[in-house]
Amino acid sequence: MSFRKVNIIVLVLAVVLFLLVLHHNFLGLSSLLRNEVSDSGIVGFQPIDFVPNVPQQAVDGRQEEIPVVIAASEDRLGGAIAAINSIQHNTRSNVMFYIVTLNGTADHLRSWLSGSTLKTIRYKIVNFDTKLLEGKVKEDPDQGESIKPLTFARFYLPILVPSAKKAIYMDDDVIVQGDILALYNTPLKPGHAAAFSEDCDSASTKVVIRGAGNQYNYIGYLDYKKERIRKLSMKASTCSFNPGVFVANLTEWKKQNITNQLEKWMKLNVEEGLYSRTLAGSTTTPPLLIVFYQQHSTIDPMWNVRHLGSSAGKRYSPQFVKAAKLLHWNGHFKPWGRTASYSDVWEKWYIPDPTGKFSLIRRHMEISI
Repeated sequence: MSFRKVNIIVLVLAVVLFLLVLHHNFLGLSSLLRNEVSDSGIVGFQPIDFVPNVPQQAVDGRQEEIPVVIAASEDRLGGAIAAINSIQHNTRSNVMFYIVTLNGTADHLRSWLSGSTLKTIRYKIVNFDTKLLEGKVKEDPDQGESIKPLTFARFYLPILVPSAKKAIYMDDDVIVQGDILALYNTPLKPGHAAAFSEDCDSASTKVVIRGAGNQYNYIGYLDYKKERIRKLSMKASTCSFNPGVFVANLTEWKKQNITNQLEKWMKLNVEEGLYSRTLAGSTTTPPLLIVFYQQHSTIDPMWNVRHLGSSAGKRYSPQFVKAAKLLHWNGHFKPWGRTASYSDVWEKWYIPDPTGKFSLIRRHMEISI
């Protein structure tokens, strides 16, 4: 009888041990699934961060999700944080932020978000694979700036946001003062894969410095001396557009193979030098101008009031700045830099880095003095 009891006890212990091992393995597998990078495409995904808490402004789960893609490089991380904060606080919509970074930035970004009032936002961190750009970009000593890989993230929207039919892309040097839902609802004409703000008729252009030259026309971005450009029969005087803020119809984007078209012109530029030698803006603009020539819709100009970073001086009246739906500090004078126009407007949305790694340059200078 005692022998049988021993067997039963041994059997019970074995079952308990088996269940403990099974439980441990299950937890290990769950952890693995949460933390492993898993993507068969050309862009590698960092661990995806879902924040289950409901934001302060209650979100209706039945609302359509609004994907907002924004790049966040280490040296400009404060810009992305301010942009995200301004969007979140000015809408009750169901926004999902797709924050595109390089390998070393994800942990810093995650710490910043979780250690601030932005811990309740819904977001995914996506790692951008720089191998994607091999053979498609080259350093130009005449431009004086090194290639910034994340500026090309906007070319790969369908891969960054694979399940969405529509998305918003915006640079990190913006502040949103309107409801992002209004921008998302921008109507796109049939057959158009994107809507941009044109330079010639924008609200910004009307109060910009006179004598801006060709920076608002195609000739400011493309070398019309090159035969390949001339063969496209694009008028050199055609108004350019700013790609720092746009709405994309991703269904149409995929249908037209926009990403492949953009890559084609990137490669051709490396081989033949098709961009203007006095490039009026970012190297991401010329291929977009070619691919979307007379094939894009327009967004409300007040959703991309730009040139705030073109100089340290103030171009606009306080009333105009207040009325703008989106302020864009494109140019060299960034609001987190040494000097910038309307930095007080931007700083209202900036959240100090709880890790202390990022600090405003001008504030650092003031403390030093």
